[in-house]
Amino acid sequence: MNTSPAPPARWPRRIAIALAVIIGLLGLAFAVLRTPDIPVATLRAKYGGPTSQYLALQPGSIIHLRDEGPRDGFPVLLLHGSNASLHTWQPWTDRLVAAGYRVIRFDFPGHGLSSPVPSRDYSANSYVAVTDAVVRHLGFDRFAIAGNSMGGGVAWRYAVAHPEKVAALVLVDASGQPEPKGTDLPIGFRLARMPGIRDLATVITPRSLLEKSLQQSVTVQAVASPAAVDRYWELLRYPGNRAATLDRFAGPRSPTDEAGLRRTAAPALILWGRDDKLIPVSSAAWFSARLPNARVTILDGIGHIPMEEAPDRSLAPVLRLLGQVAPG
Repeated sequence: MNTSPAPPARWPRRIAIALAVIIGLLGLAFAVLRTPDIPVATLRAKYGGPTSQYLALQPGSIIHLRDEGPRDGFPVLLLHGSNASLHTWQPWTDRLVAAGYRVIRFDFPGHGLSSPVPSRDYSANSYVAVTDAVVRHLGFDRFAIAGNSMGGGVAWRYAVAHPEKVAALVLVDASGQPEPKGTDLPIGFRLARMPGIRDLATVITPRSLLEKSLQQSVTVQAVASPAAVDRYWELLRYPGNRAATLDRFAGPRSPTDEAGLRRTAAPALILWGRDDKLIPVSSAAWFSARLPNARVTILDGIGHIPMEEAPDRSLAPVLRLLGQVAPG
């Protein structure tokens, strides 16, 4: 027989008050931490430019594109990395245009000033299709293609899929080497697969998180300037881009077509920062062993973003390659 005293009648009231306080504090924390989306017009005014175009390549999808340099210049297509934007290529663009090349760069869907896509497909193969849609829009038959990190993974996949169009391939700290078995997924990929955390990540994005990520990506810390951190942080808050990023992280990893790489006959340059902490410099040798017509340049004292960390030093071997493939 239970002879313990009944809870005082005031307990339910105390519990209700405690829960109300907790909910109130959580609501206050959410209100303080919440980082809202930024209107598209505001972002375009700040991060667009005189050469910016906004192409409707498919219903419900807008691509931010810049096409610069002489119209008769040899085309060079530049593909940015994960969570970056076409702005990462500004140092190379300035120099390539001055050298007489026509430079094309664009923001992948869910990045920069490009919108998310209704299909929510942000796989490497979907980005290859977007790249080809841009190429067909511009009417290019043959060009050089370069990509950094995720964009490098798209670049070599494009070269495999469309070898007749690629005159030269430049891989800058590119993705693609399969991860060793047993390797844990990066925390961003794991969080994207956790529904509750995922929902919070679409509305709470501390600037400090972007600052730390950029600082860890580069060896030359001047690249992680306050203006650069603001750009990464604010463009991530383009309406729908945070959800698109989580969709991309949560999606299946694209398989590596090693047989396709071995068939790629275009001259290739494999360019790597020796101090890259995101994709180790050993990946340069992995690509070199599979691309039959490749040369390798390793940059000492440079991290994951050579085109920003050392523009002249990283572009020099690219200019030599372009000089060999561009029409006289």
